[in-house]
Amino acid sequence: MIPKEILARVRRIEIMTGRLVAETFAGEYLSVFKGRGMEFDSVREYSQGDDVRSIDWNVTARFGRPYVRRYTEERELTVVIACDLSGSQFFGTGPQFKKEVAAELSAVLAICALRNNDKVGLFLFTEGIEEYVPPKKGRRHVLHIIRDVLAYCPRKNGTNISAALDAINHVLKRRSILLLISDFRDEGFEKALKLAALKHDVIPMVVADPREIELPRLNAVIDLEDPESGQRTLVDATAPSSLALHKKFEQQRLEKLDALFKLYGLDAIRVSTSRSYIDAVVQFFRRRARRLRH
Repeated sequence: MIPKEILARVRRIEIMTGRLVAETFAGEYLSVFKGRGMEFDSVREYSQGDDVRSIDWNVTARFGRPYVRRYTEERELTVVIACDLSGSQFFGTGPQFKKEVAAELSAVLAICALRNNDKVGLFLFTEGIEEYVPPKKGRRHVLHIIRDVLAYCPRKNGTNISAALDAINHVLKRRSILLLISDFRDEGFEKALKLAALKHDVIPMVVADPREIELPRLNAVIDLEDPESGQRTLVDATAPSSLALHKKFEQQRLEKLDALFKLYGLDAIRVSTSRSYIDAVVQFFRRRARRLRH
């Protein structure tokens, strides 16, 4: 049984994100994603002015005269949300936990897909896949996805992005838009991410909290506990050098992550628990639209 407060929250998120999509994201989603995929349709004889890159050389050799491939736009897309539910997602010093921000992001993008008659699927992962909801259409299905992101109780605390992506690559046979929502506090997932990026349109969505990067100056020693491993670290919050060292380490981690995304040609969306994610998503859509025009 789903608690009444969770069902009420799902309804609130549906109303809020539905309005947001209608007013802000619907047009951007349509211009950036719809019609980007092309499906092979048939071949026909070459006509003057055809793009020579579309020549089908096998058919041309068989018939002794040039033929070109014809394609049709894929009107229906498959949007798959892969959401990290590891222990570090249950943290937040702003208005929301990282998990709650992830749930709203999932809702916004799922409702965008719903409004454009696309299929939506869901993977919830920690150290591996915890739950898989196959892509389908319809409002009830989208509400099921939002409910699961909010209400699902993960069995594990750790993060293994590599194992999750390997499983996703195995399950998803058709090219999809893969929205990878995580704080990316993991290592060794570079190869799996590269393979996923070759097969799918991967969009990393990095959810962070400002206190993970910049600790407060206090007249005390802070006892930090890793929510996934349980490992504890003492940081002297009275010493500016200790706080600066922590900040430098976190900034280097994020810079390394950005460099990895750039290497694989991935457009990332960075959101925070301390402010609205709307601007970050709008900027992503605009950035991507500019890139597609060039």
